[in-house]
Amino acid sequence: MSELDHKYQSAISAAVAASKKIMDIYQHDFDTIIKDDGSPLTKADLASTKIIHEFLEPLGIPITGEETDKMPYSERKLWKECWCVDPLDGTKEFINRNGEFAVNIALLRGGKPVFGLIASPVQQIMFVGGSETGVFKIDFDNIKEHEKWEPITDPSEVNNPMVMTCSRSHHSGPVLHFINELKKLSPTIEFAKKGSALKFFDLASGKADAYPRFAPTMEWDIAAGQAILEALGGSVVHAETGLPLYYNKENLTNPYFIAKTKPLLALSS
Repeated sequence: MSELDHKYQSAISAAVAASKKIMDIYQHDFDTIIKDDGSPLTKADLASTKIIHEFLEPLGIPITGEETDKMPYSERKLWKECWCVDPLDGTKEFINRNGEFAVNIALLRGGKPVFGLIASPVQQIMFVGGSETGVFKIDFDNIKEHEKWEPITDPSEVNNPMVMTCSRSHHSGPVLHFINELKKLSPTIEFAKKGSALKFFDLASGKADAYPRFAPTMEWDIAAGQAILEALGGSVVHAETGLPLYYNKENLTNPYFIAKTKPLLALSS
């Protein structure tokens, strides 16, 4: 990738700047506020939001996201494209100081994620890509040096034993049913528990094969990961219908979903 579209480069720069601010706050004591929906909020969430908006707003593309004022659907449904942002995905992980939090930025077009990035402030790396760009792993220090970006290709085969990545915070009965279905393909299943969208790091790199989610998520939690995984031949689909997740809906809550890598899709068919 010699020249990246300006809007995508702006998103990458935004994620790095936001990540650096998040880590500044992470190194010190900070207060936590409980929002009306019961979820936590820290000044890192707010600072990251401010920085990302400073980078993206000049592009003239609407923004929706975790800490962004929600526009009415009557207006949003007219948008041809928009950014979908989670300025600090995994606030609980941030508060618990386990390092498993991320910055997520996706570009939606016609309700589909065409570009996504997931940045790890702690690891100082990000996975970036989509249908128009391919997928790359980028060190924060190299965001301006495209020749140092590591191209990520489709995983070549399912892990042996198969690896399922899952949340540290959410478990449910349907997950056990899904595990039993996987065991028809691989008698032994290993589990990689991880917080936030960092689970998509493992899927994109081929370290994990599947990620089932039978608990509530919002569009900004998953959109970037879907763009990246689909660009690698994988899928993120509605757990009941098998259809790809759709975004900028009237209700911004995701249905339960299942994410699979390309090799697992081939094995399952």
